[in-house]
Amino acid sequence: MAVDNRIATTQNSYMPRMDPQTFADFLREPHVGVLSTLRRDGMPYTIPVWWLWKEGVIWITGTYSRVWCKQLLHDGRASLCIEATAPVSGHVGFDGVCDPFERPAFDIWPISRELAEKYVGRGDLANASAVDAFFANMQTEPRLLFRLTPQVTRAIDMRVYRGKRADREFQNRQTLTHQP
Repeated sequence: MAVDNRIATTQNSYMPRMDPQTFADFLREPHVGVLSTLRRDGMPYTIPVWWLWKEGVIWITGTYSRVWCKQLLHDGRASLCIEATAPVSGHVGFDGVCDPFERPAFDIWPISRELAEKYVGRGDLANASAVDAFFANMQTEPRLLFRLTPQVTRAIDMRVYRGKRADREFQNRQTLTHQP
């Protein structure tokens, strides 16, 4: 039986070219993402962010004074693009809606700690004191979390990507036309 290695999106369509294990591994890595929010006039606003993929959603931490946090509180629509060149050259993109999770109704600190461990700790126990210091500082700030629930997911592993069919057909026509 053939295995379907395409990543299912929430729109019942598929984005080929990144198998599920590579997708999971990619999202565990501490790649910086670029979050796009909307200004009040509808223009996009982009900012690099740390993010955490957990149980099918993306968690992002911020503070109430940050422009992008204010924008998400006004209009939760957002996109997150995560690109990397190593260990896998590729990218994952999520489009969806961000919902705020605020204290005291929600305990933001366990997820915030996981973010610090992912980006400051980087899986190395030698960084434990740096994680502790970073997390202690986070707890002095007016923080909240956003949960980005993907409505569309794109994922491409550039090691196997060959281009869209139309691009390959164009390349083939060019090769045939320019043969000696």
